[in-house]
Amino acid sequence: MNTNSLIEYLKYAQEKVDKHLDRLLEKNSPEVIYEAMRYSVFAGGKRLRPILCLLTYEILSGKEVDEKILDIACAIELIHTYSLIHDDLPAMDNDILRRGKPTNHVVFGEAIAILAGDALLNKAAEVCLEWILKNNAHINFIEAARYLFKASGTEGMIGGQVIDVINSGKKIEDETLLYEMHLKKTSKLIQASCVCGAYVAGAPQEVISDFEEYGKNLGLAFQIRDDVLDLIGNSEKIGKSTGKDIIEKKNTFVTYYGVEKAQEYVQSFSQKAIKIIEKYDKTGLLIELTNYLVNREK
Repeated sequence: MNTNSLIEYLKYAQEKVDKHLDRLLEKNSPEVIYEAMRYSVFAGGKRLRPILCLLTYEILSGKEVDEKILDIACAIELIHTYSLIHDDLPAMDNDILRRGKPTNHVVFGEAIAILAGDALLNKAAEVCLEWILKNNAHINFIEAARYLFKASGTEGMIGGQVIDVINSGKKIEDETLLYEMHLKKTSKLIQASCVCGAYVAGAPQEVISDFEEYGKNLGLAFQIRDDVLDLIGNSEKIGKSTGKDIIEKKNTFVTYYGVEKAQEYVQSFSQKAIKIIEKYDKTGLLIELTNYLVNREK
């Protein structure tokens, strides 16, 4: 790791991820699908999930970022981006703005947007399978890929989105269901980012479990902060529509507990996350990143 500050590390990691994504998404035929895929992937995301994967790997292995970790890190970003394209569709959240730009379906139409999301998910699977083969089907690489796709499936991200969709417009009365929705919808993929980095670093199971728990608490803090920003944030700063959760009667920690209590949960979960990984994070970069994410304004 050749950086001393979080800003330097984020710039360094984002450049690594973007260059690798560019190679993975080299244009082919039919051209429009690649244009649609690349439009959303390169729309200016924070690259939070791949960066968590890279940073976990570096902290636990002591090695520089290389293709061994970049493949799985970029597969995570492809899955995340596909979920955003589908989230924004009229049948889901019906958003016209994402990362400060018109959403995929606004630019390319619904049919191509759906297919672009499908293509990114499929590409993530292709990348992972090729990555496993390149690394002699090492068990840790297989475990990492298995964890990633389970975390983004019905027991993870998709399951959480289903809970969100079927309860939209009606109040969730049981707070355990609210937790389950947030854990699956957001935390699982953030957990997977950390777990994949730990697996590729060759960490023992107890360390992998610590980073899994770290990701769970960070994911909750991150999502609740997102909910808070939807109410009090600036649309231009955030890069997407605000105030929709209240209008559409979405179930969030803010609509359930109120903004003040929700912000207390942000701090509580983030402190739990930091306590778990402080013994591993000798550089302090992961702790600094955690604080940055839960106190962000966009």
